[in-house]
Amino acid sequence: MKFEDKPFADRLHPPACLTVAILMCWGVAARGEDQALPAVTVTATPTTEVMINKKRGLAERQAASTDTTDLLRGQPGFSMYGAGGLSGLPVLRGMADDRLRVRVNGMDLQSACPNHMNAPLSYIAPSDVSSLTVQAGVTPVSAGGDSLGGSIDVRGAPPVFAAQGEPPVTEGEVRAFLRSNGQVRGASARAAWGGEAWSLSYSGSTAQARNYHAAQPFKAAEPGTEGGSPVPGDEVASSAYHYLNHDFGVALRLDHHLLKLNVGDQHVFFEGYPNQRMDMTDNQNQSVNLRYEGEYEWGELNARLSTQRTRHAMDMGTDRYQYGTGMPMLTRADTDSGELSASIPLGEIDTIKTGAEYLRYTLYDWWPPVGGSMGPQTFWNIDNGRRNRLGAYAEWSRNWHPQWQSTIGLRRERVETNASDVQGYNNGLAAAWGDDAAAFNAREHRHVDQNWDLSAQLSHQPSARSGLELGYARKTRSPNLYQRYPWSTNSMAALMNNFVGDGNGYIGREDLRPEVAQTLSVAGQWRAAEPQAWQIKANAYVTHIDDYIDARRCDFGQCAAANLSNQNRFVLLQYANQSARIEGMDISGKGMMVRSEAWGRFDLQGVLNLLRGINLDTHQPLYNMMPANATLSLTQQLERWAHTLEWQLVAGKHQVSGVRNEIPTAGYSLLNWRSNLAWSKARLDLGIDNLLDRFYRPPLGGAYLGQGNSMASNVIPWGQVVPGPGRSFTAALTLLY
Repeated sequence: MKFEDKPFADRLHPPACLTVAILMCWGVAARGEDQALPAVTVTATPTTEVMINKKRGLAERQAASTDTTDLLRGQPGFSMYGAGGLSGLPVLRGMADDRLRVRVNGMDLQSACPNHMNAPLSYIAPSDVSSLTVQAGVTPVSAGGDSLGGSIDVRGAPPVFAAQGEPPVTEGEVRAFLRSNGQVRGASARAAWGGEAWSLSYSGSTAQARNYHAAQPFKAAEPGTEGGSPVPGDEVASSAYHYLNHDFGVALRLDHHLLKLNVGDQHVFFEGYPNQRMDMTDNQNQSVNLRYEGEYEWGELNARLSTQRTRHAMDMGTDRYQYGTGMPMLTRADTDSGELSASIPLGEIDTIKTGAEYLRYTLYDWWPPVGGSMGPQTFWNIDNGRRNRLGAYAEWSRNWHPQWQSTIGLRRERVETNASDVQGYNNGLAAAWGDDAAAFNAREHRHVDQNWDLSAQLSHQPSARSGLELGYARKTRSPNLYQRYPWSTNSMAALMNNFVGDGNGYIGREDLRPEVAQTLSVAGQWRAAEPQAWQIKANAYVTHIDDYIDARRCDFGQCAAANLSNQNRFVLLQYANQSARIEGMDISGKGMMVRSEAWGRFDLQGVLNLLRGINLDTHQPLYNMMPANATLSLTQQLERWAHTLEWQLVAGKHQVSGVRNEIPTAGYSLLNWRSNLAWSKARLDLGIDNLLDRFYRPPLGGAYLGQGNSMASNVIPWGQVVPGPGRSFTAALTLLY
């Protein structure tokens, strides 16, 4: 019997989880010693910030990973929407995707797809990441605008320079890895040269995978496409991928000034999406990023100019019904942005941060004709879509007393969106295309939102062993182009516009108002006299969102009357402003359990996440709220060897959105094992994911649509959530020089 059928997994009660976590951490505290942990650690401040870098477990996570979002797994408040093998969508405390501000080397990269297949974190390979900083909930205004749930800042390796009077230095890294499930194989390389003033660098990575397999059959073995071979019952169709990344860097250092230029190129040859109705058949992205960092007598000055060019294609992969000539859907997007910021100390206790930002985003989304009713003209999903953002902020931090600190900031933003008129495949077919296009073209497309954010944090550290923080934030986010401008109520067209993976079709609404979230959080941290011995951290929060962009059943245009009442089926929806509340708690702890010369050191680390979200207008649960979940890991460190046994527990998801016919999932637990052996110039990583080969369905995995006639609304049966991978063996070898 599989664990997901056992009642304990379905009844992972939050009070029980909380009790287990507190008792675990209390036991750890009783045995604290002065030692450092090799696993990912949380910063010593009682804030919501989490830092992951090479010294805090990043190398272990990078060893055989192809998805940068997955590097954050196991962090407090974090979860992930299922997508392709390279492109998971991050979630912080129930806020997902572009409700978060995601920056890669300072750049605000943008998705350019009606399914958000090319998510911002997919533009940087895991092997290129040097550090990740996550701030959830109440974040300073300097860390993010046009977002609600927090910020994720990803940085690549810094440039290397030779010390004054020393010869040039070189460093590099080569890695190769394998994963058995899906026959994943990949490699990466990095090289850097640095003199006293100049630095050059290159990094590249590639990976290729076939479809992965679940732990047991979950569907009938049948062809996914006409005349094709049967897809085995345990195979997750449309989950293969193949990509190639390059990044070139040059840097110049003069005294206290640093100028950096990076040029990136990514080519995704194919990436399947088992919870979408199409696959990515090609994606080419180029970026140029110029940054300046300077230190002056009065403070620090930072500037950035960057540009991004994306060319994206979707169509039916080999596991789907082919429609003869195919069904191409193409996107072109250009993003240009700039930023100027300064940090100015005012005496010994005050610091002012101020800055201004600009971003210009242009999108063309068109579907070439393919014959029949889908021709003879090009279908314009969004023509000349524009989203331009201009913002400025000021932030004041003060150390009132060695035990009291505060930060308060204000941000003002102007967001303008616009689009040109559209056309269907044949506007002469009024019922299918012409009427919807005419209705859209008759409306005003330009919208200007005047947004403002406020953030305030007060920290108190009564002793070296404890800290408390109270935070409040008002955050505003304007709708994205795919929430405002998709116009067709035709079932096929609406189904193509979906970036949440629930299998439904979505129709835009031009008059959507910006979302306004007000968050109150209380955080506490307790630690041993030597913080590395043991540490416990808890954060409780509540967020009220006015004009939350949720969805309502479509009752106009080509939407049938039955669409309003259909259950256990995929439906057509339109975005709508409503009110919502999200509340929850994150608890994390770590500490040393025992240490001996013969067996080395044993450390225990745990994270517990509790979350609930409700639509205050419909009184239904919000879509894709992660149920109660916990992660416990036991690590042994013995000289060059490190071993980790990780236990993941996830409750059943039974609080689901009725409007979207969200599919519930059962609870489960997984056991993972990782081991690594490190030398001065080499590292060997081995692991087994899903050690006991449990069958499970991730709560945020989305509806299974990976094979068959995915263009039709309900030909693919409703009710299947994409299952997680079965047992997988991993191996990676890293060489340093």
